[in-house]
Amino acid sequence: MKVDLDRCKGCGICEEICPLGVIRLKEKKAFIEDGCVECKTCMKMCPQNALILSIIDRRPQCSSCPILCRIPEGGFGACMRYYNKDGKIVRKERLHTYEEVESIVKSGHDPSIERPLITGIGSGTTYPDFIPSPFIVKGVREGIDIVTVVTEAPLSYSGLKVKIDSDLYLGTEGKRVYVKRKGRRTIGHLCTEEYGSKMLSLGGVNILTSKDGQFAARVIYELLRGKRVEIEIEDGAKVEFALGEAPVINGIIEEKMRVGCGSATSGLFAPYMFNAADEVIVLDGHITALFSEHPAGKYLKKKRSCIQIKGQKSTDGRYFLEKGDGWGGTNIHNPLDVIKEIDRDKAYEGMTLLITETTGQKVAFFRMVNGEFVEERLTQEAAQFINVLKDSCQPSKTSGIFAAGVGGSARAGVTKNPIKLTRAVHEGKVKVTIGGAEPFIFPGGGINFLVDVSKIRYGSIYLSPTPSFVLPVEYTMTYETFKAIGGHIDAIRPLEEVLKESKGDG
Repeated sequence: MKVDLDRCKGCGICEEICPLGVIRLKEKKAFIEDGCVECKTCMKMCPQNALILSIIDRRPQCSSCPILCRIPEGGFGACMRYYNKDGKIVRKERLHTYEEVESIVKSGHDPSIERPLITGIGSGTTYPDFIPSPFIVKGVREGIDIVTVVTEAPLSYSGLKVKIDSDLYLGTEGKRVYVKRKGRRTIGHLCTEEYGSKMLSLGGVNILTSKDGQFAARVIYELLRGKRVEIEIEDGAKVEFALGEAPVINGIIEEKMRVGCGSATSGLFAPYMFNAADEVIVLDGHITALFSEHPAGKYLKKKRSCIQIKGQKSTDGRYFLEKGDGWGGTNIHNPLDVIKEIDRDKAYEGMTLLITETTGQKVAFFRMVNGEFVEERLTQEAAQFINVLKDSCQPSKTSGIFAAGVGGSARAGVTKNPIKLTRAVHEGKVKVTIGGAEPFIFPGGGINFLVDVSKIRYGSIYLSPTPSFVLPVEYTMTYETFKAIGGHIDAIRPLEEVLKESKGDG
């Protein structure tokens, strides 16, 4: 890399973002020290375009990702995973066995406490908070005395994270989510996009305690009961969805979830794309791919085409386009509009071009006639690629993760010393389940969890007008742990006795 000192304004952005820290400001100008691997991060971020490639570098090139670092002898690539050892690019860290990481990976739970003896479904709620939970049962599993404490816990600090499988544009991240219920009610916001899906955050304590809280709670409850709801995103799309079903976005049923971004599509299906056309463009709101420039296309020795496309270039063959309601979630409505420039000296009569979305839902095939691209029917090779692409996509659906924190009655009903219970959960001595389903417990303070609502028995979540959601919660541990955390020993009942009493109940 080389710095154009006349253009450099000394803003320091390149120094800040250089992955290897080899750029320094000296006398308000950027200077590149030894160790630069030509990752081009500085080039992409420099507002003055003061960073340029100076010469063709002969150093070994790492081929493990699209960055294609040129690593000097003894140096590391931008990711710090690979280094140059005696002229060869090798992995820094050796291969590890599972046994070497087992102590980190494993939760520390004794297998005997992985499953609760009973669930909290139908148990009732602990109230006032300090009295024992409705059921504290003891049984024997694998020769070990096990205790499960259950309750239906009212959780006020809670919300629903909704995943919508779609490439279609919903709106800008952070925008409000509205529902029309006796007016326009705020029930959440649009979160980040997560690899082919859009994420909504509904509820949460600040929403639930607002003037629109009851409406937000009602919408979440309707979703948990299997109903369809209609929402509108601020300055964005209108969406109709139900958990477990395909979403409807601006009146369009989203049928397919893509197999990967435009770049991933090029890597996964390169042999098919190679035969499909002289050039293939995969339009995608995350990463649009220009196949002949992409490493997968280069690997197959495909000649560079005469086409340049719009967008901010990330790495070879990978571009960021503006998002919108066009093809693949971009702002491109006419597929040929993605073309920025055609090198007429290299263009040739009969050249073919295939443009597709990552799902293959929208696709167009062109052939150059008299210097212009004219749309034609797909050739057999192009159709084969599109069919493979479509068959590799999954059906789109909407899914939900309930987020909450277990506090108050759900802990005091277990022990007189709630902090001991919290610590025991994080130490793996107590297993928490929600209606028998295993949640993810966040590290750090408290007992905050995420749980897939599809894993909880239908109809087991209720809504209280506070508003709060009532969920079945189970704490399972050995009898020795229950004693150690100050559990309500006097409230323990034999499992057989409880099951006998509840037999035949609703």
